[in-house]
Amino acid sequence: MRALGDYLGVKVHACVGGTRVREDQHILSSGVHVVVGTPGRVFDMLRRQSLRPDHIKMFVLDKADEILSRGFKDQIYDIFQLLPPKIQVGVFSAAVPPEALEITRKFMNKLVRILVKHDELTLEGIKQFYVNVDKEEWKLETVCDMYETLAITQSVIFVNTRRKVDWLTDKMRSRDHTISATHGDMDHNTRDIIMREFRSGSSRVLITTDLLARGIDVQQVSLVINYDLPTQPENYLHRIESSGRFGRKGVSINFVTKDDERMMSNIQRFYNVVIEELPTNVADLL
Repeated sequence: MRALGDYLGVKVHACVGGTRVREDQHILSSGVHVVVGTPGRVFDMLRRQSLRPDHIKMFVLDKADEILSRGFKDQIYDIFQLLPPKIQVGVFSAAVPPEALEITRKFMNKLVRILVKHDELTLEGIKQFYVNVDKEEWKLETVCDMYETLAITQSVIFVNTRRKVDWLTDKMRSRDHTISATHGDMDHNTRDIIMREFRSGSSRVLITTDLLARGIDVQQVSLVINYDLPTQPENYLHRIESSGRFGRKGVSINFVTKDDERMMSNIQRFYNVVIEELPTNVADLL
């Protein structure tokens, strides 16, 4: 928003938890055009009248599926109670769960729905492959081999649990790989510092979970490795798109054990895509 706002003379402020309330109040009272925020802090600023509801023309709920599934539903409802009835509302979501539809029915007037079919969600420009690793315990050797043989600018490795983020980070660091790692147990400030470090290029590899898949917008990421396949086909899109943002070519490699074969089939059917086995000339693709 700031990058766009610079050209238009638009003032933007980020309202998030973990920062000083007084500072937010001061900035908002001096006047801003756009507030980008998390549900808790936005509600707090509305409640304190630091965000003046009568001056708000539009309310946008982005990543609605994720926000509602992470227990923010009550806070979003509380926010709506404080907003003027004539406000314009936009709800954006890659998947549309029942909770998101319920919000559209309750809080939107003259509703217009724009739905994208699954088969239009395939990410053009991202080459997608799989590697048969057969057993879970062979994944570590496979991923280390890749980093030792390929010249990778920066990459993101996805696993399914916070504990596995820590385990894989320790294992790869013990083999002299420089690793950044984030997961939902870390506080907001710690995650910000780690992401800044990764963006600066001081580490080539970021290990993370689905929770943070959508916030990765690092220009140099050319490879996404699904060390674990996602538990939901919808999350596959959010993971691999971080390798092809801003129109870049990207590569995504999926590790598939015997237990993962059904999920691999589900993902291919969901996105109407054929994912081929990783070729030997993978170095030429990166």
